[in-house]
Amino acid sequence: MTPPDPTPAAPADPTPAAPAGDGPPSADRRRWIALAVVLTASFMDLVDATIVNIALPSIRQDTGAGFGALQWVTAGYALAFAIGLITGGRLGDIHGRKKLFLLGMGGFTVASALCGLAADPAMLVAARVLQGATASLMVPQVLAIIHVSFPAHERGKVFGMFGAVVGLGAVCGPLIGALLTQGNLFGLEWRPIFLINLPVGVLGILFGRRFLTESRSDTALRLDLVGTALLTLGLLLVLYPLTHGREAGWPVWGFVAMAAGPLVLAGFVRYEQFKARKDGSPLVELSLFRIKTFAAGVGVQLTFGVVSGLFFLIWTLYMQLGLGWGPLHAGLTGLPFSLACSAAAGLSVQKLVPRFGRAVLQAGALIMLGGTLLYLWQADHYGTAMQSWQMAPAMVLMGAGMGLIIAPITDAVLSEVPVGHSGSASGIFNTTGQVGMALGLALSSVAFFGAVDGPGGAGFVAATTHALWWIAGGLVLVLGLLFRLPRRARVQSLPQEEPAAPERAAADQPALVP
Repeated sequence: MTPPDPTPAAPADPTPAAPAGDGPPSADRRRWIALAVVLTASFMDLVDATIVNIALPSIRQDTGAGFGALQWVTAGYALAFAIGLITGGRLGDIHGRKKLFLLGMGGFTVASALCGLAADPAMLVAARVLQGATASLMVPQVLAIIHVSFPAHERGKVFGMFGAVVGLGAVCGPLIGALLTQGNLFGLEWRPIFLINLPVGVLGILFGRRFLTESRSDTALRLDLVGTALLTLGLLLVLYPLTHGREAGWPVWGFVAMAAGPLVLAGFVRYEQFKARKDGSPLVELSLFRIKTFAAGVGVQLTFGVVSGLFFLIWTLYMQLGLGWGPLHAGLTGLPFSLACSAAAGLSVQKLVPRFGRAVLQAGALIMLGGTLLYLWQADHYGTAMQSWQMAPAMVLMGAGMGLIIAPITDAVLSEVPVGHSGSASGIFNTTGQVGMALGLALSSVAFFGAVDGPGGAGFVAATTHALWWIAGGLVLVLGLLFRLPRRARVQSLPQEEPAAPERAAADQPALVP
């Protein structure tokens, strides 16, 4: 289960790395140590994005957090991460990728400590937002650093290692969270899921300072701070009242804010058009949306993000609050999903998509929809008596369906995007997925928490079946949008040292499993 990896908004122009073998053995050793550092950072971010859900019931019991606060523990991270992705990548291009990577890792480590030491829900939410913001500085630099550190003929092997880390994070995150939460180390309850980042972060900073090589873009780039502010405000005006409205009794100000949000986002679009005419450095390259396949693909990514964010939140709450399982029981029950997702993702890219094209993604949506409907029937039929083995078939179907979609979708969407805009397109694409996840988490107020019918586990089971209908509807929409993608990805001819490589490679990783 992996979150999207961000990319710079505009194609980078990194300094080419020296070909392997041309330098002394010590230089060769340094770049492999540097690779280990950035891969560890990616693993830490991936695990942190997946580790929290399994601990939410423990956080609720220990801190007295309401359901709105629990939503923001996850949505706050996703939203801050999404908003900062493109800007974080561009800051690295301007000021140096090593510098921004170390700054982001340092901030992420401090934010993790604040999460682990949080005295109340408000402090935890604030620390999680800071975590997401600092991750958006750190993670976009990873693939750009790989690009400048390794020559083209070695990158296939290196990106294969990167993909393995992504898959490992998908499987390990929930299990690590379950073990740390249920283990109650030193009586700290859920807090070790954040504190475990401290030694990893400190070692990463020390090794990064010594072994990473600085690089930046040779092209003069500019930040779009006004665009970032408008986008942030517009999203908050929608997501904040949607998350807190139910607990506040749906006040009038909430509806006013949600109505104002789209107006602010429309102002963001107008400003981006002005920014593109003024200096050619908008936060979002709006001309890409004239490409029908790209616009449809962004719609798929947004909707799939909503479905994923909603599902993974209600799933863990259903198992622990509805069925009364402990964190480790819930974490182990999720293994069939993770393993099926990883296996299907590898199979889809290597074997199925080259032969069947778009039909593989459509089959994935149908399989995932079938798993959702089976899960819905099981939750309604077995109620609070559901067993892990009974849930396993639905989890395998949902995991396999998701794997068939998340691995090949980026190439399918970007195949008709001009090579010169691949960096901007992949940045928009991944950011959209994270925004979708934040929206899905916010919608859980209506789809799940607002449907809790009665006390105890039975109330959460009823809410789960209600939310699963929302998820099924989202998957039907995803299936419809997939018909707008090209039947087969168009292969574009790229120079061996294509400057947009780090951005394109970043988009190639699975993007949406929180």
